[in-house]
Amino acid sequence: MNPLISADELAEQLARTTVLDIRWELARGALRDEYLAAHIPGAAFIDLDVDLAAPAGEGGRHPLPDRGTFERAMRAAGVSGERSVVVYDQAPATAAARAWWLLRYHGHRDVRVLDGGLAAWGGPLERGETRATPGNFTARPGAMPVLDAEAAAELARTGVLLDARAAERYRGETEPVDPVAGHIPGAINRPTTENVLPDGRFVDPDSLRAAFELAGVRADAEVGAYCGSGVTAAHELLALELAGFEAALYPGSWSEWIRDQERAIATGEG
Repeated sequence: MNPLISADELAEQLARTTVLDIRWELARGALRDEYLAAHIPGAAFIDLDVDLAAPAGEGGRHPLPDRGTFERAMRAAGVSGERSVVVYDQAPATAAARAWWLLRYHGHRDVRVLDGGLAAWGGPLERGETRATPGNFTARPGAMPVLDAEAAAELARTGVLLDARAAERYRGETEPVDPVAGHIPGAINRPTTENVLPDGRFVDPDSLRAAFELAGVRADAEVGAYCGSGVTAAHELLALELAGFEAALYPGSWSEWIRDQERAIATGEG
């Protein structure tokens, strides 16, 4: 199944689709006010920090939520196992991809991301809070591969570990969020911003595949991705799937990696 859906396709399927609004920004958090002002009809709002992550701690800034918390949030938003789900954010899918990955990880087989997000939606909008009919989704973790810190370090040596952050953060030149700058030794930088066009839609699959191959990704290699806290890395996995590659997520990412002072830190290009 194509993990993306166009605005036109969603408009045709809207009546039989559960839609989730995942608008969120690192600096501002969940953008509930923007959702209340205007959203796709029937869309339920999902708070990334509350519904799609456990509290920050030893597991990093956005650890995976526990199964019960995620299941309750999805059911309250109207998610059922037999009904299609579409997730969106404002445009580039940075936040929406986190919801896409978590639903896939917990066993939902029919979830897609609105390509171009709300900015691509040309249909009607509604205001206020959507009261969804509760769904029956049962969360079964483990359907997507994950890495812990040790596995990520090993993958950086033996396979391909992609760092999805901006190049200057990867090189250790600046770190606006976490207290330590740099990257996991052996990781290869591939910023998620390179996965999308200026309007927030994804680059075509053939071009994505060529770009990932230039970064060292190949069909016979194990591949994983991380970022600052496991959010934009899900965007990297979405782009990799579009390109025809399977990959694992390191959910703790850099914010977990640096909590152990024994772990090595690299700077610069390599």
